[in-house]
Amino acid sequence: MKLSLVVPCYNEEEALPHSAPRLAELVRDLIARGKIAGDSNIWLVDDGSKDGTWPLIESLARDSGLFVGVKMSRNLGHQNALLCGLMSADGDAVISIDADLQDDLAVIEKMVDEFAKGYEIVYGVRKARDTDTWFKRWSALRYYALLRSLGVDIVPNHADFRLMGRRSLQALGEYAEVNLFLRGIIPQLGFRTASVFYDRSERVAGESKYPLGKMIRLALDGITSFSAVPLRLIAGLGGFICMLSLGMAFWAIAIKLFTTRALPGWASTTVPIYLLGGVQLLCIGILGEYVAKTYSETKGRPRYLIEKVERRTDAGLPQPPQSEN
Repeated sequence: MKLSLVVPCYNEEEALPHSAPRLAELVRDLIARGKIAGDSNIWLVDDGSKDGTWPLIESLARDSGLFVGVKMSRNLGHQNALLCGLMSADGDAVISIDADLQDDLAVIEKMVDEFAKGYEIVYGVRKARDTDTWFKRWSALRYYALLRSLGVDIVPNHADFRLMGRRSLQALGEYAEVNLFLRGIIPQLGFRTASVFYDRSERVAGESKYPLGKMIRLALDGITSFSAVPLRLIAGLGGFICMLSLGMAFWAIAIKLFTTRALPGWASTTVPIYLLGGVQLLCIGILGEYVAKTYSETKGRPRYLIEKVERRTDAGLPQPPQSEN
């Protein structure tokens, strides 16, 4: 089979000189041992980097037919860059992996073997999260548990390190949503799936491109893109507050009628203001998140635009269309 590796890159000038040779060595080894076809390749997708990432990708693509460079018109985020690579790559199977190479390259051969057995999607799943900080480990595990409790089909401890066959990629292309959360979309595709397990390493170079703010944004996308449970919880919360308010009203009346401890107007003014005000702000925030999602989807804007594709002309492979998906 022909294998394509897709590597989203954003400001990876420090990491690519280390990761690109290792990826090339892996692909050449698999070719030499007959695991994959001789025209297998590596797609480096530049997500609007502001450093020297694109000139480096251009150099790699010109020097070797093994590399294909794709330059997006501007920075649109990791998920869109990843989708761009998945939709552009021409392999029979496509493996997505980050440029920092924290994911174990050794399990790529296991993914290929599982695909050969007939599995259309093969997930790379972390054995443990020992290399994470306590907060990141705790929050990640709680988040996966929350998603599953909300009815979202997700693979715990799996990020975006996976193999997808051509059939599943074609099915993924049918999903036109703008707010991408591929970890939630891909399990919905169906098809036969398998998992391979590995230990995650430290970055080969550079800094993480997923700080806390982006992680929270991605987490919210995962919840609001795949579950309407928060909206239903608002209705339930409204009913609960009504019952609570009714109970507080009876309590205030009892204090007034049967004791001398009542402060005139306190219970009927202060408690409802703080209680209902906080609940209303929370509910408006949740509703606003869903309205924002609807607003983005109805505009139907392109999820990515390709500015340039760089590859050696003697590679003998057709150029992908430079358009949006």
